[in-house]
Amino acid sequence: MPGKHDLTSKHIENVLQGRSVIDLISQMRPDTRSLPKKLPISAKSTLERVEKTWQHLPNLFLKDALLIPDDLPSFQGNIENPIGTLKIPLGVAGPLRVNGLFAKGDYHIPMATTEAALVASYHRGTSLITEAGGCTAMVLIESVNRSPSFAFANLAEAGQFVMWAMAEMPTFRKVALTTTNHGELVDIGTTIEGNHVYLNFDFHTADASGQNMVTIATQAICNHIIAHSPVTPAQVYVEANLSGDKKASVRAFTTARGKKVTAEVFLSADLVKKRLHCSVDDMCNYWRTSAIGGVLSGTIGIQGHFANGLAALYLATGQDVACVAESAIGITRFEKTSSGDLYAAVTLPGIMVGTVGGGTGLPTQNACLQLMNLAGPDKSRALAEVAAGLILGGELSIIGALAAGHFSRAHQNLARGKKQNIEQNDGVA
Repeated sequence: MPGKHDLTSKHIENVLQGRSVIDLISQMRPDTRSLPKKLPISAKSTLERVEKTWQHLPNLFLKDALLIPDDLPSFQGNIENPIGTLKIPLGVAGPLRVNGLFAKGDYHIPMATTEAALVASYHRGTSLITEAGGCTAMVLIESVNRSPSFAFANLAEAGQFVMWAMAEMPTFRKVALTTTNHGELVDIGTTIEGNHVYLNFDFHTADASGQNMVTIATQAICNHIIAHSPVTPAQVYVEANLSGDKKASVRAFTTARGKKVTAEVFLSADLVKKRLHCSVDDMCNYWRTSAIGGVLSGTIGIQGHFANGLAALYLATGQDVACVAESAIGITRFEKTSSGDLYAAVTLPGIMVGTVGGGTGLPTQNACLQLMNLAGPDKSRALAEVAAGLILGGELSIIGALAAGHFSRAHQNLARGKKQNIEQNDGVA
């Protein structure tokens, strides 16, 4: 196994490629000669605007490869400097039967991805869940937060500010309501670090994912604080990186951001053997091994590949894909029951999904939501429960493949296999 010295020496060799260190240093210096013309920024989504933007790009011949749809104006408010649309393959998994507090039924789940074998894996897992009668799913709690910070001259001022802010909760709630018809401030938390105060505002955002909603509401509250606080903060920031927004964090793992959801299923030993080609003991043994491996690597949570299913679902349904960073943490747990069956469960503390607003109204994304009958108001909680069921199916499938020794074979056949091999296996579960 190469040591750090070997790795570093190899990298230096790759960097130099016959060049001297002096040449490299010269190449990396800032260069303000012949600066390129700045690309103008625009939020307009019109064919005329697209044509103007392309005139500033060096490879005009590529324009035809980036599809420019007739319904381009419908993208306005979701993109700036549009130059076309991106084609991503869209598959479907399931149907997945969900028996939840909000989701009840059989769902064909759209998944957008360029990774071969991904949809097949989730399809296998969700079909297995359905064959067992479906998964039970439950939204446990929901909130979306913003965490502004306030800097004061000393700790005494910081303490005085916190006492005032806690008493102002009813006023803060009224201020937030002036910015939204759907969001509601439901709680405030405080963190004091020296003479700095972080306030954590928790909101309910109805059926929207809600990041923009809570940002605007929090800014209004901050403006009120600046105008009325008995001690004037020297600095105010509407978000001070305490919320866990779009990043994996222990805070996101131990609390809830978005919708905290759990899903479970009981699988008979015969069904595990028939569909996953291994035993319940095989599944549990691999889960324990992978759980320890995750701890050794410093992973937040214990899970196989939450990000795969969430990213594909988020892309397909118009969610903020960057939120996968915070959504794809949580717990997968497998146990053998007293009757010899497999108990499998997933818990995700931060499913950031909406069925209104954001990208959910775009034509193809809205069609994907409609495919599941989850477009529009009063559907976001159901979407979160379906997402948890999808993730559970993905965990069952990938752990089954690894426990049975089939993981590499599946990728060989579907990702790198010859066309005739794929055609020969077409439709084979």
